[in-house]
Amino acid sequence: MTLTVPKVLVGLVAASALVAGCAYNEALGRNQFLLVDNSSLTQQADQAWADALRTQQVSRDANANARIRRVGGRIVQAAGLTNLSWDYAVFVDSSPNAFVLPSGKVGVTTGLLALVQNDDQLAAVLGHEVGHVVAQHAAERYSSTAVTSIGLQAIQGASGEYGQAVGALGGLGAQLGVLLPFSRQHELEADQLGIDYMVRAGYRPTEALTLWRLMAAQRQTQTPEFASTHPSDASRIQAIERYIQSRGYS
Repeated sequence: MTLTVPKVLVGLVAASALVAGCAYNEALGRNQFLLVDNSSLTQQADQAWADALRTQQVSRDANANARIRRVGGRIVQAAGLTNLSWDYAVFVDSSPNAFVLPSGKVGVTTGLLALVQNDDQLAAVLGHEVGHVVAQHAAERYSSTAVTSIGLQAIQGASGEYGQAVGALGGLGAQLGVLLPFSRQHELEADQLGIDYMVRAGYRPTEALTLWRLMAAQRQTQTPEFASTHPSDASRIQAIERYIQSRGYS
């Protein structure tokens, strides 16, 4: 005999997970909902890193690679994350970009290195990326998405075609109303942590403002902020400026 799990039970499981998964992140000064942590994502992160190194063109420029390791090493030390085995790579891509994986892997593009005018601005980028790791943003994002998915599956199965329609609208609402704004919060939190690490590492925090003004100037198009996982350049610059002033940095 096959037992069907009631949809209400699925919702209760999701609610229980919300309660059980709360953890306080001292660096952020707030509670986080975490079904997993950074260490739980290490295997997937390392596989993604290996795939990127295999499928993307990696720069062999010795000076560029030495530069990101030098600046990155100072930021990692300032963040207190020397327990991780950090790895860096420069990917050949004209668009200025960078990414971080929770296992301590950082990628930057040749376009980003061409954009930044000094090591302070590079430190702003790397500080931001390291901030995501300290904040466990990848784990938090994964946890939020997982529970949202469980909830929407329960709605879609509740009442036939009507339930499917509501589920589809709910998916859009969850994306625009919950997941994307939360990612914008992550970006601003990583900016603030990155500023702190810049200062501790001896870099000039005001260069983070110059960096984002450069980023804003080179953008061809811009996604409306309400439908983007990143804050607008103007919002980000204003938030960074306020944070630098509030901390008394110069």
